[in-house]
Amino acid sequence: MTPAKSSAPPERPWTTGTAPGSVPLLGHTLELWRRPLQFLASLPAHGDLVEVRLGPSRAYLACHPELVRQVLLNPRVFDKGGVFDKARQLLGNSLSVSRGEDHRYQRRMIQPAFHTPKIAAYTAAVADDTRAAIGSWEPGRTLDISDTMHALLMRVAARTLFSTGIDEATIDEARHCLRIVSDGIYKRTMAPLGIMEKLPTPGNRRYDRANARLRQIVDEMIRERRRSGADHGDLLSTLLRAEHPETGKGLDDGEVLDQVVTFLVAGSETTASTLAFVFHLLGAHPEVEKRVHAEIDEILEGRSPTFEDLPSLEYTRGVITESLRLYPPSWMAMRVTAAETELGGRTVPAGTMILYSAQALHHNPELFPDPERFDPERWLGDRAKEVERGALLPFGAGSHKCIGDVLALTETALIVATIASRWRLRPVPGTTLRPEPKATLEPGPLPMVCEPR
Repeated sequence: MTPAKSSAPPERPWTTGTAPGSVPLLGHTLELWRRPLQFLASLPAHGDLVEVRLGPSRAYLACHPELVRQVLLNPRVFDKGGVFDKARQLLGNSLSVSRGEDHRYQRRMIQPAFHTPKIAAYTAAVADDTRAAIGSWEPGRTLDISDTMHALLMRVAARTLFSTGIDEATIDEARHCLRIVSDGIYKRTMAPLGIMEKLPTPGNRRYDRANARLRQIVDEMIRERRRSGADHGDLLSTLLRAEHPETGKGLDDGEVLDQVVTFLVAGSETTASTLAFVFHLLGAHPEVEKRVHAEIDEILEGRSPTFEDLPSLEYTRGVITESLRLYPPSWMAMRVTAAETELGGRTVPAGTMILYSAQALHHNPELFPDPERFDPERWLGDRAKEVERGALLPFGAGSHKCIGDVLALTETALIVATIASRWRLRPVPGTTLRPEPKATLEPGPLPMVCEPR
């Protein structure tokens, strides 16, 4: 490790290092492909800023929270690129992949859809869909909680976006397409040369068909809503009526299409995986589950939870936050330097890939003592104040922070409270959690047995 001076903060000398295990031509690509979570979590031990090789290219992983903040809070220097360009195949020029003034313009247009009164209104659909889903559960029945949560969250996302006019068969078809496309985007991202995606393989043809069909489903919903002119109070209505606060200009159908597809991905894939991880952790830690049940019983007194109840469910929210720490949906992301700059005391040329990883931050023992331990009390009272600024990064930071973070946390807490008020979920003996790092971090199959409370 080589100490290097930095102006932020001036009292700290940054340390830089190089990731071990690079091989000729491939660099660390095989490590990132074979065991990405373990590899990333190991890198903070080598410095605050660690050089990695992606094939012939040099990249850097920002391992210290302040360096990550520097990257995320300065989008003019640390620009989106690389993997985000791959994601445009699915997400178009939506908020999650747009840059610069275009991103600022879109965010101002869309932000009202995520104001607190709107989020409170969306939760009615969340509660209804959750109660309907668990209404068919039976004592002793074994569920794949991962698949169950993905099915539920696809319905929740569809209802939040469209509220009416989309039937169960179309929702299931959209979910099927979304899984194919999401997996395809990840594979294309991990193949930076872009050769395989251009070949007419069965997998590429399946990807193209799923992508086209998903966008067709959404486009038909937008066109129908435009024709009817009805305001259903859902996200689609909000987007169709959005106007820039200065110019008064609205979004055209293509722009609305890109945003809706993005919200379907973010609103179903990431939240569903988080819920599956939460229920797995509760099942594996009965003492934590007991406290969650006690809190829910005390606050709800036998009724169904509402948006207004969520601030009182402090321990339950701590469980969710700790799950996000252990299993962050966005496990790795990147920026590209738009100009030569300094980071961690190193001069970094323009066009350099800068990686940052919630996985590396969240499992760093210098930031979180005993990082592999599931400990919801990290987020309660004075202990929560001890967490270093920027150490928890499940939704990003800065102007590109996930616009739906509050909605995602609200949905997660409401669904956990609704299910946990009626059911326990017990892991099937012999089940091993094997997180799958794809476009987002997924839990893989998680069979659990329903047990009524």
